[in-house]
Amino acid sequence: MRRSAKDTADSFRTVSRRGVILGAAQLGFAGLLALRMRYVQVDQADEFRLLAEENRINIRLIPPARGRIFDRNGKVLAENEPSYRITIVREDAGNVEEVIANLSSLVELEDDDLNRALTEMMRSPPFLPITVADRVTWEEISRVAVNAPALPGVTPEVGLSRAYPLGEPFAHVVGYVGPVSDRDLARYEEPEPLLRIPRFQIGKVGVESKLEESLRGRAGAKRVEVNAVGRVMRELDRREGVAGADVQLTLDADLQNYMQARLGEESASAVVIDLASGDLRAIVSSPSYDPNLFVRGISVDDYSVLRDNDHRPLASKTVQDAYPPGSTFKMVTALAALNAGVISADDTVWCPGYLEVASRRFHCWKSSGHGHMTLEQSLRESCDVYYYDLALKVGIEKINEMSAMLGLGVSHDIPMSAVSAGVNPDKVWKLREMGKEWVIGDTVNASIGQGFVLTSPLQLAVMVARIATGRSVTPRLIKSVDGVETPSGAGESLGLNENHLRQVRKAMFEVSNNRRGTAYGSRIAEDAYRMAGKTGTSQVRNITEAERRRGVTRNEDLPWKRRDHALFVNFAPADNPQIAVSVVVEHGGGGSAAAAPIARDITLQALYNGDPPLEAYPSKDRDRIAAQQERLRALLAARQADQRGRA
Repeated sequence: MRRSAKDTADSFRTVSRRGVILGAAQLGFAGLLALRMRYVQVDQADEFRLLAEENRINIRLIPPARGRIFDRNGKVLAENEPSYRITIVREDAGNVEEVIANLSSLVELEDDDLNRALTEMMRSPPFLPITVADRVTWEEISRVAVNAPALPGVTPEVGLSRAYPLGEPFAHVVGYVGPVSDRDLARYEEPEPLLRIPRFQIGKVGVESKLEESLRGRAGAKRVEVNAVGRVMRELDRREGVAGADVQLTLDADLQNYMQARLGEESASAVVIDLASGDLRAIVSSPSYDPNLFVRGISVDDYSVLRDNDHRPLASKTVQDAYPPGSTFKMVTALAALNAGVISADDTVWCPGYLEVASRRFHCWKSSGHGHMTLEQSLRESCDVYYYDLALKVGIEKINEMSAMLGLGVSHDIPMSAVSAGVNPDKVWKLREMGKEWVIGDTVNASIGQGFVLTSPLQLAVMVARIATGRSVTPRLIKSVDGVETPSGAGESLGLNENHLRQVRKAMFEVSNNRRGTAYGSRIAEDAYRMAGKTGTSQVRNITEAERRRGVTRNEDLPWKRRDHALFVNFAPADNPQIAVSVVVEHGGGGSAAAAPIARDITLQALYNGDPPLEAYPSKDRDRIAAQQERLRALLAARQADQRGRA
């Protein structure tokens, strides 16, 4: 049936209206879409570009090269050496256990290193490379590269590792680095992101720790493109970090090496200070250890050997340990009495072998007594009774003040670990620390460096340096940082009466150069280099009256740990002082027998800058010294060969 013209017209008008409405709706939607696209692409372009870049680009830190450490003459004490290592990425490895088993057949993997790597792997993102073997050889790297198809996720790399080419003699001073621990991170309120890099190393002890921020440097960064799961696709650009500052110490490597060899297997320490600048020419604790063992984590067995050694190789005895100074303290008491005006150099004290104070008998080391003693004679022959009597006259306050003036009871500001302040006691100290009143017997004991008095070998060297110069000589270990010289430690005048200092120096000269002096057997024969010194013996046990009646047991008849400590301090040359030296031999017995010969040899080695001529020694000792020098040269040559092998 044909539609009429009217119906057709009505139908056309209806379709047209619908078309217009639909078209308008479509046009409106398109307009809104265009406006939204403009908003997103133009108005919000910067924000969305940033979001896209953050999803596509990662910023990764580049560890900086650590600053090197040198001795005063430019010899390297701590350096960075290329080190081959093998890393594994967990997400690329697939079956990690199977890959590590295959790797173990090619490279020897230490159990400790492997366990540490697996622990890091489990707590790190799956795409982060984890070191499974460090300091591997080129041959091992080659085997890994050849077998790469069987080792998915495994990559051989070249990095930098800390090395200590001179090893043991510098371990207690330079220290060592190690991986950042949770304990290390806890020391910072907001740890640098650099410290969170797996196996990143920081200083643990010694100069490495104390100058960590200078040595560490500043991290660089690289931009890498990553895929959706975070795997690196390519490197876009990089900014290298700033290397750490190089540090130069005041130490003389040759003298330090010699002193370590000369102390041998003794549990001992020695310090040499340059009097013109306060520079520590050498500071040695014996026995020592190889700091390279700690760089990547020392094994349990190796650490147990060091920890259980009764000579305590891990202890930095020169600054960490404090000993009763014994008779080396007598110069302090003498100067306190002279400065207070309670004695003159010619006053005498009678020594019958003891002095009774408050119903207690204080004994002299010489039981038969020394007779009449002047100041010079009392130091020369180390009469105890003379100083007991002096202490009663001058009092502990004046002794305490003089002790502090000469650098005792002070934690000297040098960048070594656990620097002890020792103990410079007085009435206030005892009441504060022990809750007890000071008694007169405490003063008597303190006068000869016993009782509560404790000093470190470094402090003893400072004490002698100040007596020799009359200045407040301060020890300096850092010569320069990044080429910038540190302030001198020469010091200003102490303000002490020069005549008093001269009298004490003369008495110290007699100790080493008068036939009745306690160190005459260890004198220097060369007139230009004669030394002025003082022996010391500090008790580590109480001697009962019963033992005194039957005869005091000799040190050599006692167990090692019950023997007295042996001490010696000196400056040289006596008429033109250049260096001050202190030596402490733990449980060595008498200072004249154990410590003085070592100090004499060290003094000559420092003054001659090498082996002294045999003419510098007394004629009776020359054959023995020649044999000793030959033995030490052989030992040092073997050590140098070992050091070259490490390098």
